[in-house]
Amino acid sequence: MNLRDLKYLVALSDHKHFGRAAAASFVSQPTLSTQIKKLEEELGVSLVERAPRRVMLTPVGRDIAERARKVIADVEQMSEIARRSQDPEAGSVRLGLFPTLGPYLLPHVVPGLRKRFPRLELLLVEEKTDQILARLRDGRLDAGLLALPIHDDQLHVEPLFDEPFLLAVPQQHPMAGRDSLDLHDLDDQHLLLLEEGHCLREQALDVCRLAGADERDGFRATSLETLRQMVASGVGITLLPMLSVQPPVPPSPDIHLLRFNGESPHRQIGMLWRRSSAMSEFLMQLALELRKLPASLLQAPRPVGEKRRSARGAQGRDPVV
Repeated sequence: MNLRDLKYLVALSDHKHFGRAAAASFVSQPTLSTQIKKLEEELGVSLVERAPRRVMLTPVGRDIAERARKVIADVEQMSEIARRSQDPEAGSVRLGLFPTLGPYLLPHVVPGLRKRFPRLELLLVEEKTDQILARLRDGRLDAGLLALPIHDDQLHVEPLFDEPFLLAVPQQHPMAGRDSLDLHDLDDQHLLLLEEGHCLREQALDVCRLAGADERDGFRATSLETLRQMVASGVGITLLPMLSVQPPVPPSPDIHLLRFNGESPHRQIGMLWRRSSAMSEFLMQLALELRKLPASLLQAPRPVGEKRRSARGAQGRDPVV
């Protein structure tokens, strides 16, 4: 038994297909198939159920593949310990982010990270929360940026910042004449939400429960951008995280944003990594850099109409409406 064959088994577990597993392992399909067969002979058990159009691991095959995944991760950790002892701020970091955060946070933090860690290769993976957690636990990711709370004794959780929510309404909506609202103003409102699996959906549902609102029936968006377009089209209202309305995201002339009075509903963003990680000390430094996100990015942008009124007022002329 060798590490290479264990990697082949893990690849087969991931891809459920000999051809795709071989391509991911950079070997030919006959080579991978032969090595899996040798591993079965060495262990004395069947690891794979071979069918004409699909591949399934046997129950014992699944158990061995998961153990193999941990062995591979441990070996990689040993290599990482040795490498980082020579240059702690170099090498690569595999960082997972969920879809309603990554595209909006990265433009604000990546330039600073490149400046602070010029020898670092940052490998970014966008996945839903459950996938990021699974990849963290089995060593396929080094760290993840997730919405808290996350309860897992295997993971260190480092809070970074609180991201408020805004209410997005169409320009013709009755609330479009206001700049702010109280939470109870959502009572009996029906909000557009994301489909199952997105953490933003659960966060929005929590706000709905507090405010007496509920979900609009018959529609669930696959992405935050779909939600934004549905609001712009006048279909309904929704909650948007603050970073998703900040530059470089262009403002929509068809959407009016309202901030919440008092303590705004928000989500807490944190960075997580395995407590056993050889990179723990460096990942803490990375978290400290991410925590330096400018406070202005977590404040509601001024409405377009307000900017125009301010500019006109400064010139002593009436506002254009």
